[in-house]
Amino acid sequence: MLNTSIKFFQKHLTDHHKLLNRSVICRVLFTVCSLLLIARSDGSPFTDCIQSKGKAGFYEGSIDSTESGVKCMNWSDVPGVIERYPGKGLGDHSFCRNPDGRIRPWCFFPNSRGRIDWGYCDCKQGSLRLQGGRSKLEGTVEVYLNGVWGTICSNGWDDRDAAVVCRQLGQGARARVSPLSRLLVSVVHWQSVGCEGQEEDLLQCNRTVWNGGECVNRQAAAVSSSVFVPVRLSGGGPSAYEGRVEVYHAGQWGTVCDDQWDDNDAEVVCRQLGLGGIAKAWVGAYFGAGSGRVLLDEVSCTGNELSIEQCPKTAWGEHNCDHTEDAGVSCIPLTDGAVRLVGGVKGYEGRLEVHYRGQWGTVCDTGWTQTNTQVVCRQLGFRSGESVSGGRFGVAAGPILLDDVRCIGKEPTVTQCSRRGWFKHDCTHNQDHVCIHIFCFSCLSGVPVRLVGGENEREGRVEILVGGQWGTVCDDGWTDRDVEVVCRQLGYSGLAKARVMAYFGEGEGPIHTENVKCTGGELSLIDCIKQPFGTHNCRHREDAGVICNYGFQKDSPEVKEAVGSMCGLRPSHTRQKRIIGGENSLRGGWPWPASGRLRGSQADGRLVCGATLISSCWILTYIGLYKVRVGDYHSLVPEEYEEEYGVEKIVLHPRYRADSNDYDLALVRVSGHRAHRGVTGHCVTLSRSVLPACMPMRRERVPKGIANCYITGWGDTGRAYSRTLQQASISMLSKRQCEQRYSDQFTSRMLCAGSSHDNHRVDSCRGDSGGPLVCERPSGSWVVYGVTSWGHACRLQDAPGVYTKVSAFVPWIRKVIGK
Repeated sequence: MLNTSIKFFQKHLTDHHKLLNRSVICRVLFTVCSLLLIARSDGSPFTDCIQSKGKAGFYEGSIDSTESGVKCMNWSDVPGVIERYPGKGLGDHSFCRNPDGRIRPWCFFPNSRGRIDWGYCDCKQGSLRLQGGRSKLEGTVEVYLNGVWGTICSNGWDDRDAAVVCRQLGQGARARVSPLSRLLVSVVHWQSVGCEGQEEDLLQCNRTVWNGGECVNRQAAAVSSSVFVPVRLSGGGPSAYEGRVEVYHAGQWGTVCDDQWDDNDAEVVCRQLGLGGIAKAWVGAYFGAGSGRVLLDEVSCTGNELSIEQCPKTAWGEHNCDHTEDAGVSCIPLTDGAVRLVGGVKGYEGRLEVHYRGQWGTVCDTGWTQTNTQVVCRQLGFRSGESVSGGRFGVAAGPILLDDVRCIGKEPTVTQCSRRGWFKHDCTHNQDHVCIHIFCFSCLSGVPVRLVGGENEREGRVEILVGGQWGTVCDDGWTDRDVEVVCRQLGYSGLAKARVMAYFGEGEGPIHTENVKCTGGELSLIDCIKQPFGTHNCRHREDAGVICNYGFQKDSPEVKEAVGSMCGLRPSHTRQKRIIGGENSLRGGWPWPASGRLRGSQADGRLVCGATLISSCWILTYIGLYKVRVGDYHSLVPEEYEEEYGVEKIVLHPRYRADSNDYDLALVRVSGHRAHRGVTGHCVTLSRSVLPACMPMRRERVPKGIANCYITGWGDTGRAYSRTLQQASISMLSKRQCEQRYSDQFTSRMLCAGSSHDNHRVDSCRGDSGGPLVCERPSGSWVVYGVTSWGHACRLQDAPGVYTKVSAFVPWIRKVIGK
C-alpha cells in the first residue's frame, strides 16, 4: 500500500445519514411474485466481490464503502496509485478494486486524523433480505448500505422493481400489488427506485436517496415469492414414482449430490412433485448416473418444506461430487399392504409398520422368521435384511394389523404371505412381541456393515451386525486394504483410507472382531475375518474407522498464492485449556489452532499447551514450546495437512512474572522447512486447512451481543485429554461480572467467558492454556480476541475461564513480529 501522509479535508456526508434514526410509519406495500424461472448463476450482488481471488480475477463492481462504513476515496485523489497499477480498473472513480491481487477488494479512505488509510471493502453492500413475512420467501424489502439494514419507500414501486428484487434473491417474478398491515420502520435508505426490470441487482437501478419526511402513502416496498424450482425424476424406468432427482437452474437440468441425502429430502421432493405415499431416499446413483452438471449438494431438508429450494444447501453449482453420487427418490403410493420402517436413524432400519385403509399399524412377531424379513426388505427395495434385537427403535403405537405371518421367501409383498386376516391377532401393546425390528441392506453376501459417527455417509466408525447386535471392529492390523473391502461392500468405488484409535468416536456394545486381514480383492468383510466373533483383546478406544471415496487434493499454485494473504477464514462445510462441555469439531473446520508438544515422535509427542497461528512464522501462546504442530485433528492419527515445526525463538512479554497471571502471553517463531529457510516470511506451509487467525485492532472490543464465539483445543475434557480437536461455543462475560468473581486478580488486560446455561457448563482447562478464543466479525472473518490463561477451577459456574485480552497487546505483538 502507499505510505501517503497528505492531508485530506473530508467531504460532507449527504443529508440522509443524519436521518437514519428517524422513525417512519409505513404501511407495507406487498408485491406478490408469481414465479417464472429466470436463468442466472447467482442471486447475490456481492458474490463477485467475495470471489475476486488473486491476480486472475480483480473486482470490477460498484461497491464503494469499507467494512467500517466509510466511503471510499476517488482513486485519482491518491497520487501515484493509478500509475502503479495500470490496466487494473483504477481511474476517476471511488469503486473498490484489488489491483494488487489481494484476496478481497479494498480502497483508500480518509481516517479520523485526516490522513489517507486503506481498508477492505464491505462485500455485503447492496445485498437484500426480506423481513416480517410468514416465511423467508416474503416480507419487507431491506437493503444493506454502509453497515446498516434499511427499507425503501414504495414511491413508484412496480413490477419491474419487484422483478429485480426476486432476481437478486435467486428467483424470477411477475408482480402484482396488494396492501397489507402497518409497519414501523426505523431506517429508510432510498426515497424511490426506478428499475428497467432487466438489472441483476438494485444497485444497478436508478434510485433517489432518502431525504427525510414520510414515504408517499406511508408505504414501504415488500415482496412475497413462492419458489418452486422445477424438479423431475429420471432413470426410473416405466414408474413415474421413482428416479434420479434432477433440478432446473440457469437454463439447464442437473443432478443433486447424495451428501446428507435422506428420507426428509425425499419427502420434500415427492411433495413438490405432487406425489403422496412413502418417500424414500436413494444414494450412490441408484437409478443410474446422470449427465451434465451437478447443481446441488448437501441438501438438508427438515421434511416440512414445500420445495427443495427452501431447504438448506450449498450454493448452485458448488459441490465435491461426481455422477456416481447422484441422489434419487421413490414416492411409493400408499396402498393397502405398503410397509415402512420407523424409529431408525435411516430408512433402512426401524420398527416394521404396515398400511391398511388409511392408517399405519404394527405386526405381531408370533412366528416371525428371517424369511419374512427378506420379503419385507425386498418390498422396500433392498436386497436382503436381518431382524435385530427389540426395543431399540421405540415403542409400537396404533392398531395391530397382522399376526402369524409366514412367508416362503418368493412373495413380492408381505401381505401375500400366509397370515391371519386384518386386525385378527392375539397380541397386545404391553407385550414385547408386538414389535418387529429390521435392518435392511443392499449386499447379497457377508455381514451387514454400517458407518457411524462420520461427517457424511461415506465415512465413520465401522460396525457390523452379528447375531442381531451391532458391534465394532478393533483396529489391530487395520489398513487401507481392509477399508477398501468395506467401502466396496457399501457400494463405493473411490479411494479408501483407514482410520484408527476411535477416530470417529468410541462405540458401544460388543467388539466383534480384531486382526482383520484383507488382501483388497475380497467382496465382503466377512471374507477377511479368520477368527471367531467376540475374540479380541481391545477396548473401544481402538475402534476402527474408514473414509470412502476419499477426496484429498493438494492445493493448486493459485490457491497457495491466495491463502498467503488470508486470515480468519474457515472452510465452508462444511462442523478447549480443557474444553469442558464441548464437542468434536469438523476436520479442517478450524485452520489456526496449534499445539505445543514435547519432543518425540509425531504419534507420541505429549501435549503441553494450546496455541494460535497468527502468521506464517509466528504462534501466539502463553509459554515457551518445544515443538509446534499445525493442521492437526486427531492427536494420534497423522492428517494430510498436519506438520510439526521446531522453535527458532521464544519471546515472553517483558512484564510477565511467574507469580502473576497478568501479561500471560508469549510469541513463538517457528523454524521453517528446509525449502523455506532463508526465504523471508515463509515458515509454516499455509493451505485451506492451515491458515492464521486475524488479529484484532488495538483496543478492539468484542462486539456487544455477538453470539458466535468459540474455544478450541485438545485438553482435558473431564475424563482425559481429548484425542480429537474439541470446539465449544462460549459466552463473553462483562467486566463487572469478571471483577466480582476474581476481584483484584482480574485486570484490564484480561477477558473472562463461560456458558450462560446452568445445565450445560462450557469451560477450558488443563492442556488448553495458550489456545484461542475466537469470535466471528460481521464480515465473516474470525478474530483471536483471547488466549486461554487461567481460572480457579474447570466447569464451575462461579469460576469462568480467564483469557489474556489480545487487543491490549497489539502494539507489542506487531513490534515483535515486524508487522
